Amino acid sequence: MADKKKENKAVERPIIIKRVKKYSHGGHSGVWKIAYADFMTAMMAFFLLMWLLATATDEQLAGLAEYFAPASVSKSTSGAGGILGGKVIGEGSNPSNSGTPSVTLALPTPNNEIISSDEISEEELERLNYEREQQMFEETKKALEAEIAKDPDLSELAKQLIIDNTPEGLRIQVADSEGIAMFPLGSSEMFPYTQKIIHMIARVIKNMPQKISISGHTDSRPYVDPNGYGNWELSADRSLASRRELLSGGIKENQISRVVGQADTELFIKDKPFDPSNRRISIILLRNHHLNEIYKKDFGSLDSDQKDKKK
Repeated sequence: MADKKKENKAVERPIIIKRVKKYSHGGHSGVWKIAYADFMTAMMAFFLLMWLLATATDEQLAGLAEYFAPASVSKSTSGAGGILGGKVIGEGSNPSNSGTPSVTLALPTPNNEIISSDEISEEELERLNYEREQQMFEETKKALEAEIAKDPDLSELAKQLIIDNTPEGLRIQVADSEGIAMFPLGSSEMFPYTQKIIHMIARVIKNMPQKISISGHTDSRPYVDPNGYGNWELSADRSLASRRELLSGGIKENQISRVVGQADTELFIKDKPFDPSNRRISIILLRNHHLNEIYKKDFGSLDSDQKDKKK
């Protein structure tokens, strides 16, 4: 009987089974991804810093060093008045000396390459300067076309704006077309939309380092009033009126090197002397070498004694 009770107790005893789950940590945790992302972010910031330092000018680097220098060492603790003090590079400075002239439309500008004359030939230096100037002209042309296209009042006059790259420089012409004139007949008083185009041109080119030449042109249709006022006087007066509007648009007086009236001596369409596009204002950003030729033509070659007297 006792054996039977023991047997019943053995049957009633619960059986407990323990199962141990084994986890494999290899390759299934996402912690490494966070660390890797932080590493890549740091590397991106590092390379961006290196690129900015490599492309910065000496003036910018000096301003940056002054900005982060301790107050006891730095002349200015805020950077105000320096390259980091709120100035726009290209504005408020001499664009001809900065080497990085900027167009008002925040366009990219050519790299500021500093090359010693001892390290490169004169011909190579001239070639590099020419290529940089060509790049500036291309960017300016695109900026002008974009400006006139985005303005509803000017977009209809896009055909009046003729831009081409010539041996003399970047030529920007505002011309008449069939049914649309820039000036009233026989007058040098601009229409309002002509003034708007000239002001737009001024905004785009006002920070360019090149000197500016302005010339007025007429077609070959004879025009003389009772006082003897003819195409020569008319083209000269329109050229002077364009100069005034450029100055009003932001061009500095010392940027303009020449203002002339040429009547019909340089027709835009030579085989059609009465074509309306011959009546135009030509604004040229002069290449540096061409500017020298103009000075020689206007003033003649000066020896050292004459130059001293001229000064």
